[in-house]
Amino acid sequence: MRRCAMSSGIRSALAALAALAALGGCTDPPADSATATQTLTGIRFLTTASPRGFSRATEARTFSFPADHGAHAGYRTEWWYFTGNLTGSSGNAYGFELTFFKFALPVDGTPRESRFATDAIWMAHFALTDIAAASFVADERLSRGTHGLAGAMLEPFRIWVEDWSADGDFGPAARMRLRAASSGAAIDLELAGFERIVLQGERGLDQKGPELGNASYYYSAPRLGVTGTVSSGDRTRDAVTGTAWMDREWGTSALPEGVVGWDWFGLRLDDGRDLMFYRLRRADGSASSFSGGSLTDSAGEVRRLDAEDVALATTDLWRSPASGATYPVAWRMTVPREGLDLAITPSLRDQELRLSARYWEGAVEVTGRAAAAAIHGHGYLELAGY
Repeated sequence: MRRCAMSSGIRSALAALAALAALGGCTDPPADSATATQTLTGIRFLTTASPRGFSRATEARTFSFPADHGAHAGYRTEWWYFTGNLTGSSGNAYGFELTFFKFALPVDGTPRESRFATDAIWMAHFALTDIAAASFVADERLSRGTHGLAGAMLEPFRIWVEDWSADGDFGPAARMRLRAASSGAAIDLELAGFERIVLQGERGLDQKGPELGNASYYYSAPRLGVTGTVSSGDRTRDAVTGTAWMDREWGTSALPEGVVGWDWFGLRLDDGRDLMFYRLRRADGSASSFSGGSLTDSAGEVRRLDAEDVALATTDLWRSPASGATYPVAWRMTVPREGLDLAITPSLRDQELRLSARYWEGAVEVTGRAAAAAIHGHGYLELAGY
């Protein structure tokens, strides 16, 4: 498989995870830096060039909730991805991201007697966009899945990396509580609305390339109601309401041959529709045929979107003064068969996460037309591989 050029930040992430793996009693680090770096580059499509010993997503399955909100043993990578758009009591608008990644370690049968031995390394990213203050804060946690430092449990439901967590109560009124804090930013949010689940791809099997098993299991909860508090700079505990999107994937997959990155859109429109689309991007800027997504109407009916159903054009570029990377932060998206013509603009141009893995992900606003009517919306955009 062709390898992409890697940033020094990605290499720093590789070094950090390698150190954690060594402390965790892992005796099988990645065979070469390119393979390992590609594993870290895929924020949504985390990959490995040698998936021996791991389960693969090869056929559609029956999903069961709340069990599938929990972890799935045997797969190389898994993540819980939360993004949302919020309004404070002061009228200020915010965007947030909180993501938990699980990287399973290879097991070769060799006994590991260290009390620090672990079968997984965990990483979490947290970011807060304060639109009125033109402020963007991003931070991360890296930890071993041992000694209570990080992990996942189903009863009671909890995903955590050190002091950042997602705790759930999936009784008659399903709820999830997200908590994370960093220097200058914090969230304490309650999410509801988990009954609206969208299975992406083919009944939840989302193919990433032509090879059997080069796929993930993928579902979304795109329209979660949010209440809680946000702290940003001098504003402490601003009461907020809004909507959030949860993406869930697990598998042992790889980016298709020649793909160097992707552009992911998660949009909520004010007519009640939710649109997800990702473009797997080749080096020449064209889209892989395995790009795709979905459009869910207000009644919950899901229509699959294939690569040819969506046209994308960049309308604005932003160059990061910190990393030098240039990102297409504004877009025109058209979905002709649905009558959609959308302009997607960033709520703040600088929403680049300059962590051990570098990428742009942030809050966006949507305007445009749905057939003959004006339409508005909001959501999140992720740009990786730039």
